[in-house]
Amino acid sequence: MKLRAIGRFSFPGGVHPPEKKTLTSERRIQAGPAVTEVAVMLSQHLGAVCEPLVRKAEAVQAGQKIGDCDAFVSAPVHSPINGKVKEIALRSHPVLGRSLAVVIDALPHHPTKRSYFTLDDDFDEGRYSAEQICEAVREAGIVGMGGAGFPTRVKIEPNPRLPKHTLIINGCECEPYITSDYRIMLEWTRQIVVGVKLARRASGCTRVLIAIEDNKPQAIEQMSAAIREFADGGNIQVVPVKTKYPQGGERQLIRAILKRNVPTGGIPPMIGVVVLNVATVAAIAEAVVGKLPLTHRAVTVTGEAIARPGNYYVPIGTSVEDLLEFCEGVTERCAKVVIGGPMMGIAIADLKVPVMKTTNAVTFLTKEQIGRAKFARRQTACIRCGRCLQVCPENLNPTRIAHAVKHNLLDTAQRYYMSACIECGCCSYVCPANIELTGYIKTGKIFVARQKKKMAQ
Repeated sequence: MKLRAIGRFSFPGGVHPPEKKTLTSERRIQAGPAVTEVAVMLSQHLGAVCEPLVRKAEAVQAGQKIGDCDAFVSAPVHSPINGKVKEIALRSHPVLGRSLAVVIDALPHHPTKRSYFTLDDDFDEGRYSAEQICEAVREAGIVGMGGAGFPTRVKIEPNPRLPKHTLIINGCECEPYITSDYRIMLEWTRQIVVGVKLARRASGCTRVLIAIEDNKPQAIEQMSAAIREFADGGNIQVVPVKTKYPQGGERQLIRAILKRNVPTGGIPPMIGVVVLNVATVAAIAEAVVGKLPLTHRAVTVTGEAIARPGNYYVPIGTSVEDLLEFCEGVTERCAKVVIGGPMMGIAIADLKVPVMKTTNAVTFLTKEQIGRAKFARRQTACIRCGRCLQVCPENLNPTRIAHAVKHNLLDTAQRYYMSACIECGCCSYVCPANIELTGYIKTGKIFVARQKKKMAQ
């Protein structure tokens, strides 16, 4: 299939919130704070939670595996620093509220920063078998770094029942404010290309499409040049897609580029497709070629309420508090701290929340922004305008689902395909009645999950 060169690939629905990326888009990735303590969560991915492999007061080395699980859908965690285990205790978790973490005190006079990974000129992916790549990815603890954190080894491992033919690399970064993936595409371009070639070899895909929104022309140009220089060109192609939120959702991206739908409740490999984030494929190159586990990641620290916004390369387990201090604090206008971006991010109340493998940004919002937000205004009755139906990228009826949840009619909400909601927030964003539709749907999902858990017990 010949793909067009202009960014007209799109999907039904979606919205166009203010991008707000200029705060950090020109700021190179810099080393983050030299931490004295990290809290490495044992639950940083979808799937089974890791069990600790270390004990209190035990000395650990940077890169040492400190948590693992035998389950197929799981990924180990590693210490990002040299230090001593302070405790294994409950710590604030941005998604779960509280969860077990291995808390490590850094040893004095030991470096806590890892230098950026570089590649030799003679790289050849042919020296690695699919089994070697998958095993290295698993041992490095790599998970999806742009979404829910699905273990990458499970995605790329060959499966005769579900053969894969197309690998899509997600460089869209459609969420407002966030620019860490954009800077990775500009600064770690060759690392991405190497990771792409390794992921292609492991998965058995014959075609690779690198999707980048057309508001990032510099990234499109640089990635295209890198493919011409370092790749075999023919079956790796940069695809400019239309700038629209949530273009970066894997279901929306597949629909935009391939004009195919992932079945409701299904996954992309069911239609022969694998989707990986650009930061994830860069980590694959580190794991396979450099034998480095996933212990650091690029994080955008941004918002009008932060004194020194930027993109920083930080150890996983670094607290938001340490990042905040490193960025010279917040202004008096700061009213909310969000892990991620303003559309799908999660507001936190505890600045001890640590950076995880899936943390691509920390956003500091002002009082004025909170005051303008729909959820801060007076909610009125639904006026049946249908705007939520127009923008829903999954073609759902958010109002019906939300009303069913509100009146505790969970069976009805499920009949309206509540589980298919990707929680993008488009419906809440456009609602003139200021109804927090996404919030209701999230609540409904939580109640259904609790019911299922009780029934299983």
